[in-house]
Amino acid sequence: MYRFSLSCVVRCLIVLVCLVSARFLSAAEQKRPNVVIIMTDNHGEWTLGCYGNKDIKTPHIDQLAKEGTLFTRAFANNAVCSPTRATFLTGLMPCQHGVHCYLRPRIQTGPDSYNTLEEFKTIPQILHDAGYVCGLSGKWHLGDNLYPQEGFSYWITKPHGGSAGFYNQKVIEHEKIREEPTYLTDLWTQHGIKFIKQNQDKPFFLFLAYNGPYGLGSAMKEPIKNRFKDEYEKMTFPSFPREKAQPWNFNYGDWIGDLGIIRKYAAEVSGVDDGVGQIMQTLKDLGLRENTLVIFTADQGLSGGHSGYWGMGDHTRPLTAFDWTMTIPLIFSQPGQIVEGARQKMMVANYDVYPTLLNYLGLQDKIPAKPARPGRSFAPVLKGKQIPWKEEVFYEFENVRAVRTPDWKYIERYHEKPNELYHLTRDPEEHNNLIDHREYAQKKDELKQQLDQFFTKYADPKWDIWHGGQSKSVLMTQKLFPKTYLYLPKSQKK
Repeated sequence: MYRFSLSCVVRCLIVLVCLVSARFLSAAEQKRPNVVIIMTDNHGEWTLGCYGNKDIKTPHIDQLAKEGTLFTRAFANNAVCSPTRATFLTGLMPCQHGVHCYLRPRIQTGPDSYNTLEEFKTIPQILHDAGYVCGLSGKWHLGDNLYPQEGFSYWITKPHGGSAGFYNQKVIEHEKIREEPTYLTDLWTQHGIKFIKQNQDKPFFLFLAYNGPYGLGSAMKEPIKNRFKDEYEKMTFPSFPREKAQPWNFNYGDWIGDLGIIRKYAAEVSGVDDGVGQIMQTLKDLGLRENTLVIFTADQGLSGGHSGYWGMGDHTRPLTAFDWTMTIPLIFSQPGQIVEGARQKMMVANYDVYPTLLNYLGLQDKIPAKPARPGRSFAPVLKGKQIPWKEEVFYEFENVRAVRTPDWKYIERYHEKPNELYHLTRDPEEHNNLIDHREYAQKKDELKQQLDQFFTKYADPKWDIWHGGQSKSVLMTQKLFPKTYLYLPKSQKK
């Protein structure tokens, strides 16, 4: 007959509790959600059904919005690809990360190439350090494209940033450049699915960065070849404004109302939507949907005739900070965790995503104290909570800086005119510049003070080109910054 002392029983219970606790802790760790960020290229939110478009078919993105929270007033802080992507991944402004314009080929491949984000703690680097396996499928455009960067172990991308087309284009895979004969939008989707399947048993982060719909250059002159060809070549797409081109159009003004261009852009939007549908179906088929946070967004917006422009803020002279280049789609979705079917009106910027995502994942303590991030976390809002929030966003594109509030926008230029002031509730197309109207002088001064305080607080002298700093990218307004040279590291890794 066995006899147990009270102390022995207590010790056994303690051991049992520890074992059970360890098991539950392990399960809790495993519940940290997977992350899929889907980013499109030069993509206005106005093209999506969930944002009110009645012409272009986007049922899968619309469904994603129904399953999550859509932000109706989300803004990019720059007009072009490399700076906005750098901001998204670092939470920093161009005057902090040094990428002021899109990167030319020199920095992307070849002997002078280097990763322009290498000194910063980016989203993929933090997730990698937290135990995530990280994969990139699609456009990188942040330097040293030939080799996996920032904690990514799965890597397929483009050698350069621009898109001459979607077929017979060069891609990078296994550290080699080759020509890809198939549809690039499908290629990125297929590799996204492959990455998910390969890593379904561990926490993963997929950065699915489409180079579509794009909306520019020879890519829009290429014939429609995806499954929307027959249907879209019969449509007129009234959601694309037919306004008279504004004088500031530097190029693409003659594309306004061009049905061939319009149909091509619409087809590429729907091609991306097909890819989103395949990714979401893969997550569901593998039983991963409930434990995967999906974020859908774009690097920056694009005008399809809105306000009399086609393109982005670099397709005007002078460079601009109009809403049609700033406004982007932004959707967060995770069933059971994020409020479903919500349309959130708070003004948010792409630099807010960095702290929001890391806070949502419980990794807020991994955000570096320096350099200070301008972004604010809206993670509680995703759970249905109300938080204090100042309605303002900031913008920086070379010699153009701007502050936007719900009713007003103030735009300032370095060594160039004009500065601009718009009353957005009365003049949403930003055609009536009030900068010289005496009755608005006080409002102008208030907004200028906001702008100056923001950049005084956050700008890094090393990268603040307004005050003698340098740039990691060639500037479109180089003549205005004669002392600013192209920064290259003293030693290259190759």
